[in-house]
Amino acid sequence: MAELPLYLQEQTEERIMQRMLERVPSDIDKSEGSFIWDAEAPAAFMLSEAAVWAQQVLERGFASTTYGEYLDLRAEEHGVTRRPAVAATGTVQFTGTPGVTVPAGTVVATPVDEFSEEPSMEYETTASVTLDANGEGKAAVRALAPGRAGVVPAGVIQVIATPVSGVSAVTNSEETRGGADIESDELLLERFYSQVRNQGTSGNKAQYMKWAGEVPGVGGAQVHPLWKGPGTVGVYLLDAEKRAANEEIVAAAQKYIDPTQDGQGMGVAPAGPVVTVMAAKEVPMNIKVKLTLASGVTMADVKALIEKGVRAYLKQLAFVDPLVRYTRIAAILLDIPPIIDFTDLTVNGSADTNFEIPLGQVAVLGMVDVYE
Repeated sequence: MAELPLYLQEQTEERIMQRMLERVPSDIDKSEGSFIWDAEAPAAFMLSEAAVWAQQVLERGFASTTYGEYLDLRAEEHGVTRRPAVAATGTVQFTGTPGVTVPAGTVVATPVDEFSEEPSMEYETTASVTLDANGEGKAAVRALAPGRAGVVPAGVIQVIATPVSGVSAVTNSEETRGGADIESDELLLERFYSQVRNQGTSGNKAQYMKWAGEVPGVGGAQVHPLWKGPGTVGVYLLDAEKRAANEEIVAAAQKYIDPTQDGQGMGVAPAGPVVTVMAAKEVPMNIKVKLTLASGVTMADVKALIEKGVRAYLKQLAFVDPLVRYTRIAAILLDIPPIIDFTDLTVNGSADTNFEIPLGQVAVLGMVDVYE
């Protein structure tokens, strides 16, 4: 924030009190405890508080220094609103008696973790499923509570909260995806700046990216003009974790931008272009490396650290930098203290090779194979 106006600088209680006393005639007792001193002290205190409040009013009036609901008010002046939380989605597999139907709305959940005190996460099926001849059937589920907490690893949804006769077990073979918390101040401010500094007009690329960013759950977008020739536009989406957006996010963005896909301009996109919204294609980065570890450290612990570091690096690149650098992955290994040394590092089977990620694709962590 720019320097405060002069009338708000150094407006402490002591300075205000001193200025007030200086205006009292010198032949009147102004010492501490005198009538004049006691009469002016409360006013000096209140004026110093008013100066603090005035500073806060200034701070809350500018996007760079405001927060929370005040940032909402500032952003809404330019048509930018905070994106709500999004529920995670996934697929579960039921096991039981062949021919049994599991109705839509059946609630399944993760167990409560008694050690970490992590609460159970509940999900409901969005469509009914009938178990096949092997007594198995898959159903799509959505978290009952929106937010990032609904994203859980594979194999942790194990509880059938709504009992169904003939169904004995449930599990999720893959992690749930797409959950996002309510948009943070930092991300809202980023979109606000994008709106006011990079004006999207007349359906240019910046405007398509702006429209995509307004859809809850979207964590990144790329625009491919002339995707299928003149009059077509392709829009690729990531979720909040910089992974390929799920079907619900893609469908919501398609409905918002061009619901009819016939160039009629029934969404926010102008009449003329036919817009196709798609999830980005994930490109796995498979890592294999021979490690020399410090004593007392397990290979599993180090593997987890490698996975965490590489995921963070790839998230930084997603739809920003198309080049995955071999040296950066090697640097991640060097920055892990338990790793004394490493050799034979390969990424997707190659050593000393960078990978350029094409438009509409995103690099994600694949398999990590570590050995001694």
